[in-house]
Amino acid sequence: MMPPPILMTVIEIAGAGGPDVLQPATRPVPLPAPGEVLVRVEAAGVNRPDVMQRLGKYPPPPGASDIPGLEIAGTIVSAPADRRWRAGDRVCALVSGGGYAEYCAAPAGQCLPVPDGLDIVAAAAIPETFFTVWANLFQRGGLRAGERVLIHGGTSGIGTTAIQLAHACDAIVYATAGSEEKCEACRRLGAAVAINYQTEDFVDVVRGETDGAGVDVILDIVGGDYFPRNLESLGLNGRLVQIGLLGGARTTFDLTRVLHRRLTITGSTLRARTVEEKSSLARDVEANVWPLIAAGRVRPIIDRTFPLTEAAKAHRRMESSQHIGKIVLTKNW
Repeated sequence: MMPPPILMTVIEIAGAGGPDVLQPATRPVPLPAPGEVLVRVEAAGVNRPDVMQRLGKYPPPPGASDIPGLEIAGTIVSAPADRRWRAGDRVCALVSGGGYAEYCAAPAGQCLPVPDGLDIVAAAAIPETFFTVWANLFQRGGLRAGERVLIHGGTSGIGTTAIQLAHACDAIVYATAGSEEKCEACRRLGAAVAINYQTEDFVDVVRGETDGAGVDVILDIVGGDYFPRNLESLGLNGRLVQIGLLGGARTTFDLTRVLHRRLTITGSTLRARTVEEKSSLARDVEANVWPLIAAGRVRPIIDRTFPLTEAAKAHRRMESSQHIGKIVLTKNW
């Protein structure tokens, strides 16, 4: 395999602002640190944290690249002293930044083989969302077969992933979405009940569909005024897992329901976790999710692709909320 070049094209954030602050630039190809591999990036997923970083509301953790992009797929070109990976291996990887580039250094433990039967674009849409959903819905939320789960933002990258994984694990899925078209997409992915939040109150629908019992788990990316309504929708021993704050970080609620229903409120972010934590999560995802992908029971849902240099258009698409599934940046070699 040819050695990597000295310079590469990247997408920089020129300053906090709208999509147009995403500008192509030239930077040196990164040198992998001990425990890292260098990946020639062929596709990179676009995620809501990238948008928040662009707006100046989600800075990268200390030591991470200032280049946006948290998930990549491509070919390893350098794997110094790694026991598993070799140059030429096709991988997808979770990274803390640097994905919007032609080359990216990734911790070896956060790399996974491209699943059989998936192309490189689909592989790039896996790490951020599948890692996030597995860590929060199953590890923290403890979702089990036969339980009812409510997933907000059902047609987002997180939502489409969560619906499929919950359905594949024999949970009963309720999902919210913003149009009838999106509700139908949720049903196709495995939702037993899809709720159009533009015309229906999810609290009322959940109450009616469960005869007042409520759901067992809620995965929420909204926060804000959804929080007290989520508590109303949870049943006995219910668990609310908060992974996003699109509706705001502050709210007021009555603690009485938490006590009477014995509720658990939890949540987490992924980016700031240590390499050791994320590498352990990668092994768990590989053991539990890769067989589901191989069996065709779950798959990344791709909304649209854009060339790397059109990252601004990709962000506009995400902020329009018209997408169903993941948006991916591609590089043609």
